[in-house]
Amino acid sequence: MDKLRALQCFMSAAVEKSFSGAARELGVSVPAVAKMVTALERNLGVALFERTTRGLTLTAGGNDYFRTCGPALALLDEAEDQARASTARIRGTLVVGVQHVVARGCLTAALPRFHARHPDIALDVRDFRRVAEEDMGGMDVMIVLGWPDTPNFVQRPISAGRFIVAASPAYWDARGRPERPKDLEQHDCLPIRAIDGTVMDLWTFSRGSEQESVAAKGWLTITNAHRDMVVDLAVAGHGVVRLLDWTNLAELTAGSLVRVLPDWESSEAIPVNLIYRPSVRRMARARAFIDFVIEVFQELEQVRGGRVHGSERPPWLRRHYERSSASAMHS
Repeated sequence: MDKLRALQCFMSAAVEKSFSGAARELGVSVPAVAKMVTALERNLGVALFERTTRGLTLTAGGNDYFRTCGPALALLDEAEDQARASTARIRGTLVVGVQHVVARGCLTAALPRFHARHPDIALDVRDFRRVAEEDMGGMDVMIVLGWPDTPNFVQRPISAGRFIVAASPAYWDARGRPERPKDLEQHDCLPIRAIDGTVMDLWTFSRGSEQESVAAKGWLTITNAHRDMVVDLAVAGHGVVRLLDWTNLAELTAGSLVRVLPDWESSEAIPVNLIYRPSVRRMARARAFIDFVIEVFQELEQVRGGRVHGSERPPWLRRHYERSSASAMHS
């Protein structure tokens, strides 16, 4: 059995939900795809698909295998692309979905460097409201914060960010600096609404064995798309903001925002994920961009002194709450 070819057939069939769709994508016959997948199942001793008249559905074992194989095949394709890079220039248009916080926090400043390396790649950068299959059809690669549920896509965690709490020097001078997280209950906090609609007002902290949570309250709540408003208002002295540790480095370095509670660590570490269809890995321009994004986040990790690993999916995401603090009442 050609194991690599069998894996390609399996991944394509999983995405297309049919052997016929995989055959069209790979340019082979339907029996050839079915034969390869059956041989792979026999080799593994695991049924990867449930076969019905409506198409294919991944079994639990098949779903686990899909998630594991996606990044591995992507790495293989990246290695092949590097081997070809010396003899061919990469060209074409790549559609990239990027959340505003990632674009503003690190990607925008890095894009000219990517263009210098790959002048024949045209990037079409787009925003998105939800991380759902029906909203991802026009995008080749997405950079997504959080814990998305995208079983038919490759989901590759590349970094994570912890939250820090900051405000302007004038605000701290007027209101006093908190000595522990609970003191934030006496301050004007400016929570942000996540892209799923939940107000992220549950701010959790740890220090050694100590744990503290705060239901952040203030005079303003802003949707994620207008996150810069919260930062600007905090710089102007109108409240306390919670930031990811790799964003707003300019304000923190210049001192227009001052971090507090440095000995307390955010209990949540939000993963940064690259998400794309398995077939995208065959696009040289996509692999070049994926490599570049990984490099950008590796550089950020060096600046902050090491890699942060994403925490588990938080309770407030397991069922919909209007405010994340409501999950603490039901836990």
